[in-house]
Amino acid sequence: MAGLIPEETIAKVRNNVNIVNVISQYVSLEKKGKDYVGLCPFHQEKTPSFTVNEGKQFFKCFGCGKGGNVFSFLMYKENLTFPESVQKVADFAHIDIGEYTQKRPRFSNILIKINEEAADFYHRVLVSTNAGKRGLEYAQSRDLNNEIINHFRIGYAPKQDNLLLTYLRGHNYQDEDLLNTGLFVQSQAGELFDRFRDRLMFPLCNEGDYVVGFSGRRLSTDKTEAKYINSPETKIFTKSKTLFHFAEAKKAARSEKHLILYEGYMDVIAAYKAGIKSGIASMGTSLTDQQIYMLRRITNNIIINYDGDDPGIHAEERAAKMFNQVGGFNLGIVVLPEKLDPDEYVKKYGIEKYQDEIKGALTPTDFFLKRLAQKYNLANDREKLAYLDEATKEIAQLSNPVEQDLYLNKVAKEQSVSIDSLKVNLTKYRRQQNTAKRHQGNPVPLEPEPINDYPDAPIEDEQTSTINDPVQTRLLYLFIHSDHAREYLLAHQFLFPDPNYQKLAELWLNFSENQENPTVNSFLDFIPNELQGIIINAEMTDMPQDFSDREIDEQINALNMRKIKVQLQQLMGDLQDAKRKADNDEIISITRKILQLKRIQG
Repeated sequence: MAGLIPEETIAKVRNNVNIVNVISQYVSLEKKGKDYVGLCPFHQEKTPSFTVNEGKQFFKCFGCGKGGNVFSFLMYKENLTFPESVQKVADFAHIDIGEYTQKRPRFSNILIKINEEAADFYHRVLVSTNAGKRGLEYAQSRDLNNEIINHFRIGYAPKQDNLLLTYLRGHNYQDEDLLNTGLFVQSQAGELFDRFRDRLMFPLCNEGDYVVGFSGRRLSTDKTEAKYINSPETKIFTKSKTLFHFAEAKKAARSEKHLILYEGYMDVIAAYKAGIKSGIASMGTSLTDQQIYMLRRITNNIIINYDGDDPGIHAEERAAKMFNQVGGFNLGIVVLPEKLDPDEYVKKYGIEKYQDEIKGALTPTDFFLKRLAQKYNLANDREKLAYLDEATKEIAQLSNPVEQDLYLNKVAKEQSVSIDSLKVNLTKYRRQQNTAKRHQGNPVPLEPEPINDYPDAPIEDEQTSTINDPVQTRLLYLFIHSDHAREYLLAHQFLFPDPNYQKLAELWLNFSENQENPTVNSFLDFIPNELQGIIINAEMTDMPQDFSDREIDEQINALNMRKIKVQLQQLMGDLQDAKRKADNDEIISITRKILQLKRIQG
C-alpha cells in the first residue's frame, strides 16, 4: 500500500506531524479527557461521535465507523491515494520528501487534475499574456492587486471559443474527460467549445483546496448575458456542498475565532483586503443545510454580512432562521448602512470602519426586533401596541431566561412601557407555544430542533463490515503489543477463529520481522482497508496494558466455549430433524455428541 515512497520517508512524515493539527483543519475539536472530539466530517450528526486520540495518533468515528491514522483521514476526506496523502501531510508539516515530490502525479482524480490545469491556465493568461490584458485592466479597475489575484488564483478566459480546449487537448486529455469537467459545452454536432469566454475567472475549491469548478464574471456590457455563470454540477462539484474560500477561511477561523458568511465572491475579497481572512460565500444560491453543517464542524461562531439592500437583509433573515433552527450557533448579523454591500462599504468608509461593523454585529434577536420595528409607525399608539405584541412573541421563543430578560428590558425602555406588563404577555405566549407543541405531539424542546434529521445511525463501509469481537480483539492487541503474549499464543498453536483476525496476526508477524522499528501506526499503512477497522477498534478501546498467562488462557477458553455453543445449536437442529424423520440411530448418535459437548462445558 505504501507504493513508491520509501518506508523511512513515510515514517519521517508520520512522526513529525500531529494528527490533531491536521484534522483541526477540517473539524473543530474539543479536548475531552485524553481525547479530542468533534462532529464527524464523513456523515452528518447532531452529537459529536468523532474522536481523535493524540497519544496513539488515531481517529475513530463511533457513528459511521470510519477510523485510521493521519494518512487514512486525508484519503477518506480528499479521496486521495496513499502516496498523495503522504505528500499532503508532508506539505502541511513543511517536510521535504525528496525526489518523489517531482515524480508523483499531482492528482489521482482526472476531473480535479483538469480543473487545476484550467485554473493555472486562466491565471497565466490574466497575469502574463497580451490575451489577458482586458481581464487584467478590469481586475485593476476593481482594486484587485497582485496579492489578491495570486491568493484567490483569479484568471481570465479570453473571447476565443476553443482556447482552453486546444490547450488541454495539447496536454493529452481525452474529450470525454474534458466534457465531464463542466468546462465545455457540446454542440448538437458533438463539437466541444469553451464554456467560459471573456470572463474574469474565480476558481471554486473543495474543502481540501483543490479546484472543482469556476465562477466567471462577465466583462462585456451585454446585459443579455448572465453577470456570473458557474460550472454545472459534476461528480466533483455540488453547489449546495461548496463554499467559496472555505479551505482558507477555516484556517483563519482559529485565530479570528469566527467565520463570516458573505453573499458574493467580491465581498469575500473585499473583506480579505480589509484584513479579514475568515470570509466565505455560498455559490450564488441560497444557503443550504449542508453548508450550515460544514460551518458547524469548524466553529459555532458565525457572522452573517450580506448586502445592505432589501434583498440582502431578507436573505440574512432567512439565513438567521436556518441557523437558529439547527441550534448551537453563536450568531452575529451585520447590517451595513445606506444599503451598501461589503465591497462598496470598504471603498467608501475604509478598512477600520468596516472592522468596527463586524465587531458590532447584532444578535439574531436584536436583528429581528430592529427589522420588526421598521414595519410599524411607533408614533402611532395602535401600531406601537401591535409592535410590542409581535416583539414579545419573538422574545418568547428564546429558551434562555437571561436573554428574555435582556430584550424585554430593552424593548420596555425604548418604548416607555413597564417591563412587568411585557412579562405578563411573555408568560401568556410561552404557555401558548408550549400548548401548541404538545397538541402537535412534540415535546417542548430545551433548544431548537434541527432543520433536518441528521442521521446518527452507523453507516456501514469496508471498515465496519467486519464484526468486532471483543475477545479476539483483546488477544490480537496482546499479540501485537507484547512479545511474551505473542510467544505464548504461538507456543500453544493458537489460531484466531475469525480469518480476518488470523490474517492480521500473520501480517503483523511478517511486518514486525521486516521492520527495524515496527509500530501499529505504520502497520496500518501496509494492511488492506477492510482489515484496518479491527486494528483501529483495538487501539481506540481503552485496553489495559497489564495481563497474565491466566487471562490469555481465559480468553482462549471463552472462544472455545463459544465454539461449543455454536456446535450445540447445530446439533440441536440436527436432532429435531432426526426426530421428525423418526431416525432412531441418528437420534442416539446426535444425543451422545450433545452430552459430550455439555460435559466439556461443565
